[in-house]
Amino acid sequence: MNEIKLFCPATIANLNCGFDVLGTCLEGIGDEMIIRKTVDKGIKITKITGADLPLETDKNVAGVAALAICKEANNRIALEHGFEIEIHKKIKAGSGIGSSSASAAGAVFGINELLGKPFTKNELVDFAMKGEAIASGCEHADNVAPCLLGGFTLVRGYNPLDVIRIESPIALYAVVLHPHIVVKTSDARAVLSPVVTLKNAITQIGNLGGLIAGLYTSDYALISRSLQDVLIEPMRKQLIPNFDLVKNTALQNGALGAGISGAGPSIFALCKGQENAEKVAFAMSESYQNTGIVFDMHLSKINPGGVEIIKT
Repeated sequence: MNEIKLFCPATIANLNCGFDVLGTCLEGIGDEMIIRKTVDKGIKITKITGADLPLETDKNVAGVAALAICKEANNRIALEHGFEIEIHKKIKAGSGIGSSSASAAGAVFGINELLGKPFTKNELVDFAMKGEAIASGCEHADNVAPCLLGGFTLVRGYNPLDVIRIESPIALYAVVLHPHIVVKTSDARAVLSPVVTLKNAITQIGNLGGLIAGLYTSDYALISRSLQDVLIEPMRKQLIPNFDLVKNTALQNGALGAGISGAGPSIFALCKGQENAEKVAFAMSESYQNTGIVFDMHLSKINPGGVEIIKT
């Protein structure tokens, strides 16, 4: 195989109580990438559509992630060729649903396939994180892990990297409202306090444990009780116009929980069943109309597989 075409899905990170450690993968929302073997060694970004992003390999998240996997691959097997990468962006940059992670994850997944899959998916997460650092300033896996592994993922630790995949309850749906405003990850991190109270830390740990337990047991009531954020949301919600209104609307219409997707500005809600998700999506949309801000709505099941090959 000398060429591969990929679907690289969007993701929701943090999920309220899991700041920097929890994420989930979405269906139907994602980028497309084409990766080809080349005679010339090295990595070359040949084409980007849908976004104004750098073609320079060392400035592009896909390029940096590709360099990372190729460096390690060369330590195991002598690479005799390079790779060209085309990126067709469907996830808007800065949307809070994993635009950069889709590119980084897609690059390492595709190259791994073309090399005959010498690396496990968990090893691919480590390479993809190198690309994520270009976009956010630090290596983190809460988006790239679910993008590569599918379902929900918990990052238990980074040194060494320890990622646990969690199967999604079958009736779980996600709704995402993406306002067309820019919230830079650096700005979203700048508003956070480096110190938290013991009371809030205990509350957050309890919610994270409850959410994990709820996912494993398909206990939707426990999932709902656990989707609370006492650490990050109170400081970040000021960056998103009408956040409280949209969140409360989602909850009043039956959402299990709602919050900020990643660093924002997208607002997500988790729902039980498609009918309820459609009701919540409509209500969230109606509540945001009066802001005058253009927005997109997405409704999705939880994607169980992550990055996938598009048959051509």
